[in-house]
Amino acid sequence: MRDVLLTAIAPVIWGTTYFVTTEFLPANRPLTTAALRALPIGLLLLIVFRRLPQGEWRFRAAILGALNIGFFFALLFIGAYRLPGGVAAVVGAIQPLAVAFLAYFLLGENLTWLKILAAILGLVGVSLIVLKPSAHLDTIGLAAVFAGTLMMATATVLLKFWGEPPVPLLVFTSWQLVCGGLMLAPVALIVEGISSPMSATNVFGYIYLGIVGTGLAYALWFRGISRLNASTVTFLALLSSVTAVLIDAVLLGKWLSVGQVIGVIFVLFGIALAQKFPAGDFRQVKPTTN
Repeated sequence: MRDVLLTAIAPVIWGTTYFVTTEFLPANRPLTTAALRALPIGLLLLIVFRRLPQGEWRFRAAILGALNIGFFFALLFIGAYRLPGGVAAVVGAIQPLAVAFLAYFLLGENLTWLKILAAILGLVGVSLIVLKPSAHLDTIGLAAVFAGTLMMATATVLLKFWGEPPVPLLVFTSWQLVCGGLMLAPVALIVEGISSPMSATNVFGYIYLGIVGTGLAYALWFRGISRLNASTVTFLALLSSVTAVLIDAVLLGKWLSVGQVIGVIFVLFGIALAQKFPAGDFRQVKPTTN
């Protein structure tokens, strides 16, 4: 339970990303925002610990950095700038289902009716929370968030498949942040150019996203992946959607409707189902063979 609770802090922090992006950061600079979120804190951690990946972990860190940071951050912020936070969150809610199937085929983790039910409850719950007739469904934004969700799901399963590297957690986090940040920085410079001078508000937003939203959150997330099975961890990511809508309610005055309250209950119930019962408690779903 301690591992679950510590891991859950990460998606709760990530749930603040949409609010911080829209309220604190410069408009229409998703790639620059993604690069500044990852590279400075990654380089700082690398300087502090002074440990580089060795052997096979050079390749693995590069792949995980690309999936978890490089591609995911770019797609996340494209979605965050083009979609309401809630709409982006509902697309991200497919991650538990994606990880459950990937973990079944690649890791041999049990795929149970319980996991499928919990994933469906989570997806329906997030949909009830955020989908409204007036919601702006930008096609590019939806495609970006969907692709980013699949990237992170793949990275979660790969990390579990490869196992925990023989270094402290913050060192491993720094490798991925630097690899992903180095991917993002030149693309951001080419596509968006040099940004104009930042305000104090912008600086605060970047510092928060770098230290809390990235350094701390990803360290806790990677710790959870190393200690819990992949599909169990990924259900906790649904807390990001709940956090995002609660922040909108409290800080922006967008109070929850009855349907949204029911959606929050569905999400929390789905997470509870995924955490409470071991996989063997329900009959496994197995592919049919001839």
